[in-house]
Amino acid sequence: MEAAIEAKSLSKSYKNVSVLKDVSFSVQKGTVFALLGSNGAGKTTTINILTTLIKADGGTAAVAGYDIAARPHKVRNEISLTGQFAAVDNRLTGRENLLLIGDLRHVADSAKTAADLLRRFGLEEAADRGVSTFSGGMRRRLDIAMSLIGSPAVIFLDEPTTGFDPEARNEMWRTIHKLAEGGTTVFLTTQHLEEADELADDIAVLHQGRIVASGTASELKKLVPGGLIELTFHDEETRDAAAKVLGKSYAHTEGEGATLTITTDGTVAQVASIFVGLEDARIEPTEFSQKVATLDDVFLKVTGTSREDE
Repeated sequence: MEAAIEAKSLSKSYKNVSVLKDVSFSVQKGTVFALLGSNGAGKTTTINILTTLIKADGGTAAVAGYDIAARPHKVRNEISLTGQFAAVDNRLTGRENLLLIGDLRHVADSAKTAADLLRRFGLEEAADRGVSTFSGGMRRRLDIAMSLIGSPAVIFLDEPTTGFDPEARNEMWRTIHKLAEGGTTVFLTTQHLEEADELADDIAVLHQGRIVASGTASELKKLVPGGLIELTFHDEETRDAAAKVLGKSYAHTEGEGATLTITTDGTVAQVASIFVGLEDARIEPTEFSQKVATLDDVFLKVTGTSREDE
């Protein structure tokens, strides 16, 4: 497949602070790519470089076939960027916002384009209402609709669901799925791991300015050993005692509600040995279950921290 975005050894520093360090990745045409990381990991800096808003200190990148340093105007003609906050005009209606962008981009028939996008994004009924009356999800959908005017080859979405409630987030997920189905390449940044799992064809994990893991969600989950056993105890004191016993042989993480998650290789023998060890120490869990690896588990493994720690 042909790459829509190709980044090689990108680096960026602000004064004495290194934000990006030798960042490389490739995004195939017509796919959704998620750049995953906590606040301050360098996600927005990466987007700003790829969209020609700032210059990298080192490395190279091409977007839609054009070098971002040598041909930035060509890049800008092929992309759209939706930042973390909706860039819509509250004084205008939804339709007027679309017509304005259509005229600025010299679209042949702005009225038809606006009508098509309003229908596509489920905004027909609210089309002639002032945007100030729109919900957060509606404003975000309008923002993305405006970004699609001119049929960009690549659309960048910087944390598109920040501050959304679950219903609005699900609406945005459906919108992103539709974009990909229509052949648009979507570059998505997020700190919501379930969002990357739901949407992305490929994922890269950015941590302290470096790509520490990349691949499909399924490939990344294979980085976590096959058996995760979650044990729940009567109280935290009992959990801590269990952690002391099992921690000699197994990696573990302590969770809320007196829970303990143990990492095993997934074999029956190793799982059985956990319960034998607890029985020998006269510690009995109140509940236990085997967990399927999630991107949260992957994030913990490849960064050494949980999202809550960052």
